[in-house]
Amino acid sequence: MDPPPQRRLAAPLLLLLLLIAASSPAARAWKKDEFRNCNQTPFCKRARTRAPHSLDAPLSLAAGSLSVSPDGSISAELSHPSRPRPLVLRLSALPPHALRLQIDEDYSTATPPHRRFHVPDVLLPDLEARTLHLPEPKSAGGVSTVALSSDLDVVVKHDPFELTVRRAGSGDPVLSFNSHGLFDFEPLRESKPEDETWEEHFRSHTDKRPRGPQSITFDVSFYGADFVYGLPEHGSTSLALRPTRGPGVEESEPYRLFNLDVFEYLHESPFGLYGSIPFMIGHGARASSGFFWLNAAEMQIDVLAPGWDGSTTPENGRIDTLWMAEAGVIDAFFFVGSEPKDVVKQYVSVTGTPAMPQQFATAYHQCRWNYRDEADVDGVDAGFDEHDIPYDVLWLDIEHTDGKRYFTWDHSAFPNPEEMQRKIADKGRKMVTIVDPHIKRDSSFHLHQEATEKGYYVKDANGNDYDGWCWPGSSSYPDMLNPEIREWWADKFSYESYKGSTPTLYIWNDMNEPSVFNGPEVTMPRDALHYGDVEHRELHNAYGYYFHMATADGLLKRGEGKDRPFVLSRAFFAGTQRYGAVWTGDNSADWDHLKSSIPMVLTLGLTGLPFSGADVGGFFGNPEPDLLVRWYQVGAFYPFFRGHAHHDTKRREPWLFGERRTAIIREAIHVRYSLLPYFYTLFREASVSGIPVMRPLWLEFPDDKETYNNGEAFMVGSSLLAQGIYEEGQKSVSVYLPGKESWYDLRNGSPYKGSMSHKLQVLEDSIPSFQRGGTIVPRKDRFRRSSTQMVNDPYTLVCHACFPILKCI
Repeated sequence: MDPPPQRRLAAPLLLLLLLIAASSPAARAWKKDEFRNCNQTPFCKRARTRAPHSLDAPLSLAAGSLSVSPDGSISAELSHPSRPRPLVLRLSALPPHALRLQIDEDYSTATPPHRRFHVPDVLLPDLEARTLHLPEPKSAGGVSTVALSSDLDVVVKHDPFELTVRRAGSGDPVLSFNSHGLFDFEPLRESKPEDETWEEHFRSHTDKRPRGPQSITFDVSFYGADFVYGLPEHGSTSLALRPTRGPGVEESEPYRLFNLDVFEYLHESPFGLYGSIPFMIGHGARASSGFFWLNAAEMQIDVLAPGWDGSTTPENGRIDTLWMAEAGVIDAFFFVGSEPKDVVKQYVSVTGTPAMPQQFATAYHQCRWNYRDEADVDGVDAGFDEHDIPYDVLWLDIEHTDGKRYFTWDHSAFPNPEEMQRKIADKGRKMVTIVDPHIKRDSSFHLHQEATEKGYYVKDANGNDYDGWCWPGSSSYPDMLNPEIREWWADKFSYESYKGSTPTLYIWNDMNEPSVFNGPEVTMPRDALHYGDVEHRELHNAYGYYFHMATADGLLKRGEGKDRPFVLSRAFFAGTQRYGAVWTGDNSADWDHLKSSIPMVLTLGLTGLPFSGADVGGFFGNPEPDLLVRWYQVGAFYPFFRGHAHHDTKRREPWLFGERRTAIIREAIHVRYSLLPYFYTLFREASVSGIPVMRPLWLEFPDDKETYNNGEAFMVGSSLLAQGIYEEGQKSVSVYLPGKESWYDLRNGSPYKGSMSHKLQVLEDSIPSFQRGGTIVPRKDRFRRSSTQMVNDPYTLVCHACFPILKCI
């Protein structure tokens, strides 16, 4: 949703005026100076000034001798004379060939007032049980070697410390840590030095940092990689991550991972948006590898251009990256695969495979901020039937509540919510209502009363319930890090607690970054306190994850474990895939945002989140009819397919743009419904293996270099390829079809050769889409009002260039 401009305001009345003004088009604009850049972020600015291979303290850490621990891991001490206490290093292995690196301070020598935060509840609970026993290291000449698997070694250089994963036979490196000597781990200190201020200032906000600086920096290199991918979420039309520093780089901002409520985000920027997954994949013709850092603090990551370190002859096929975080520990995973799918599978083996959705959730959703009342809901529902357009889910935004009090209804607009849901459900359809984390501070609101009495809110730096501004005005936020509070929140979704809810009502979590209108950068202050005396700066990127988890658990409890939850979340973190879907946030009705939606959704799939999509038509603004049509044609292939719009926009239900365009949009939605059996099968595959539903071409054709940076075309599963039309008035488009097989036009079956580009005429009624030769795609071609009514309909198997023994009907 569209937040007001960030301001620190003294008077509640002025805040209220800003909230009202924010709804006007004039208030809806990207304001770059409201968000910090690297130079305004001290840990990032400091890290970027360090030269590679510096021997200055405290960068040059030395590793002591490696020893095998009773649990089968390998441990060592990292030390430097300038440090108040050494660091403890632990290496462990997971099948088939993943390496885990953990580094924290040694608290057994000199204990600081606080310990560093280890992010809980993200890694799968059986991870330690699956950990392999590593063999005794072999040491010689200041280097120790450990066999990670039959074909991979881990090489540790002791002074200065450096770690490399390499091929056992050839000795070729695959991944390295600190090969450029940029590793720094700021120690926690006993007290603040008299001559040093720990405060940081940005605009009118002050970050007091009572525990001092505690940042971590290191470099990671990917060998044999032509490109690197990952690090959602940012808006870009490039699928591969572009260099952010080095020769030829004009824009010098790192990729920022810091969950923020960003309105009308830029489509070409490394700036962080609503979610963060610190996972990067390197891929080239020679290698596929991945690196994941479990850390929920703000992170900045540089992709370094060749020659960034002053080298006149940069090594071909190596991409260097610099990782910087404000706080936390090192809990990192190195993944190596024979192909990129192996890397994705290893990542989800650590963070969990995606939840399997119900089929209705994979169909078309209709949403708007806001459908006004029950008569409006009835009219929209009837409009789909009148125009023979199927849909499965109708959504209600914040205005359906009683004064922005979640779990309530505006009884003047929605006096009979159960009856409204029943009428929708009679047609096999569902509804979704929004539930956000900000709770209205109203003494008459039972939820606020209970949370206050139980002490369930996040605290400010002084230990009082944190009070920030969001849609209801003065609000507080449940401390979702606490398992007890998550359990309490889950209970609120029972039918007894959520009056007016029914078994066909599902949930939407928005604003859970968390968004705080009067907070620094429209979020919670970093010195706010959570369960276990954890500062908000240490877990910020995971707050929305815990909120999503608690909500999904609530629906699971509500259905007594017999109903798979559907919960859409805007904020996300590693592991979010276990709890539901996400979308790309507050996009705009322009062609660039349509184009950038493809690499955004592809990147989410690569990093474990296959159930994602972008708001069809753009959330802000009024799409010209041709743009809306093209967006529906692309959106029909998104894993999550939803139309959504801001309340200031004109109504845009699919039948409001003339008969011809209504027919084209109807056909696009029919394409999705015909392919629901195929999509459902792909979601099942994702729930088992983690392989995404919507895939970059190179995931299916890893040896084809022509696919490596193609962010305009995409695969749906292994059988379908589509490319959107991303320019107004476009007359022709060049589509590259990879592989040796032929491809067949999805509309008329016309064949096209693989491993070449085809210049195609752009048609009004469809986008280029093809089925791969030798594949079988299940369809259902009898159209109903909703997917539920299609359950007993016959299947059609579409075969192209199949084996003769197969018979297609």
